[in-house]
Amino acid sequence: MQNNAFTFYEFFAGAGMVRQGLGPTWQCLFANDFDPKKAATYKRNWGKAEFQEGDIRNIACEELPGKADLAWASFPCQDLSLAGNYQGLKGARSGTFWPFWQLMHELHGKNRAPEFIVLENVCGALTSHQGKDFIAICASLQQLGYRVGAVVMDAVHFLPQSRPRLFIIGAAGNLSIPHQVMATTPSPPWNTSAIERAFNMLPTEMQQHWIWWHMPQPPTRRLRLIDLIEPNPESVSWHSAEETEKILNMMSEVNRSKVDYAQQLDHLVVGAVYRRTRSNAKGEKVQRAEIRMDGIAGCLRTPSGGSSRQILLFIEGSKIKSRLISSRETARLMGLPDTYKLPENYNEAYHLTGDGVAAPVVRHIAGHLIEPVFEFNRSISKGVA
Repeated sequence: MQNNAFTFYEFFAGAGMVRQGLGPTWQCLFANDFDPKKAATYKRNWGKAEFQEGDIRNIACEELPGKADLAWASFPCQDLSLAGNYQGLKGARSGTFWPFWQLMHELHGKNRAPEFIVLENVCGALTSHQGKDFIAICASLQQLGYRVGAVVMDAVHFLPQSRPRLFIIGAAGNLSIPHQVMATTPSPPWNTSAIERAFNMLPTEMQQHWIWWHMPQPPTRRLRLIDLIEPNPESVSWHSAEETEKILNMMSEVNRSKVDYAQQLDHLVVGAVYRRTRSNAKGEKVQRAEIRMDGIAGCLRTPSGGSSRQILLFIEGSKIKSRLISSRETARLMGLPDTYKLPENYNEAYHLTGDGVAAPVVRHIAGHLIEPVFEFNRSISKGVA
């Protein structure tokens, strides 16, 4: 560990994907999650010294050691999405934001508040309860003196997985912000139209303390889904010919035409399939298999049902095979190295990765926003800037 390492708390830590993304120049002071299976994987990969398993409601401020530079909270998204019926911050799961915030409030009262706070969630957090939940989160940050901004980052810029997520980023008011990390107006790709609409709903006084965070675009991604495929996965088995045919028969004409086109090519094509419930021409609900053939996987999700498990279709001329995506492939789609120890149980591994944060996205935020701010302020204190 370097002497000048940055420090962080990781709440709702899962199995430490934020820790993976931050990298070795960051020292974890405290990590927490209530899920015992995720906790076991966290400890297997990172050790148990900093980890506390249990409900965040039961954590006391005194249990948080030192003064961290960053507090990261990927609080539960269920109540901010359609699946949770948009109960928002009043819901049992997403409402755990408030116990987290109580800890931040207490740290502030003891002059131990982190200088950066990052909140990660689904993009539905921008519109939940007609935008009132987003306003409440921003107001909470600003009341403790943080300047706030938000970005939407899709993991597809870094990995062959479509995975847009919202990151609300607050910087302590005493920090000097270098021009390179902020803009005067929203700029793509991180400041989306959805963020602009959410910003326009903020009260005028809150808008005055807003920051349009700016980060460079990453280099063009060259990694494709096929590049992450395991030739002989141990966590899943190949489907029978009958099972593969059933998947093909569940496709609409549009989706089946994609398969037909791939069969005309002279190389292996790997497509990602999700099963969806759609309405047919008669208005009846039917299950469809929808495939994407652009070298990108669909967004990984927790496997609450069979339709949530992504299927891979391997097409090479007249030969078509299928199987579930393997647990190691899901980890690779999150930017985790093959040295990362996954649960042996397939569903546990899929739940872990589908509920995590893509590590390269975390690294981009840290490397192009948070760390430059800290380095700029350190140079000021040394009289260099």
